[in-house]
Amino acid sequence: MGFSTLIDILGSIMIGGILLMILLRLNDASVQNAFQYNSEAITQRNLVEIVQLIEHDFRKIGFCKDWNNFPDPTQAIISADSTTITFLSDVDSDKNMDTLRYILSQASVLAETPNPRDRMLYRQVNSDPIGGSNLGVTQFKLTYYDSFGDVIPFPITVPSEIYTMQIDLVVEDVVSYNEEYNRVFWRQIRLAARNLGNR
Repeated sequence: MGFSTLIDILGSIMIGGILLMILLRLNDASVQNAFQYNSEAITQRNLVEIVQLIEHDFRKIGFCKDWNNFPDPTQAIISADSTTITFLSDVDSDKNMDTLRYILSQASVLAETPNPRDRMLYRQVNSDPIGGSNLGVTQFKLTYYDSFGDVIPFPITVPSEIYTMQIDLVVEDVVSYNEEYNRVFWRQIRLAARNLGNR
């Protein structure tokens, strides 16, 4: 066994090491791509679920199956700020007005989750126990406009001035891969509940 044999063995070890590193990187990249693809699909599904509920509820602001039970739509919004809104609606179409409330929690409520920015978006009907789920919401922001299209500044002291609103919603992954969170954004521009226009 000579010097050239030793060089051949060292060369083979180096080439084998390089090939092993390439295989490990390919494996890591495929795992990361699979995780991100699945994570993105879950995040999109969470966003769609939240948006469908929000659009259903917000478009029914001031709605009552029997309009005689709620003749004044200017009183439909009880209170409103940038992350909370309380309004009247006939949620279950039983001809009785219900009080519906959306509240965005502080990030500290979900401090034990891997994502440091996620929050609970609560939905409460009347005096029922407040319900919410962790679907990765990191932003729920409301902007309100009057009948002239001007932004109503906070604090809103006269909720009956609200004619339309803009809803900004951001949903992120609940868990991450290498501290990277997929993020999806949805904005409803100038959502107008039909009953707010009946003035």
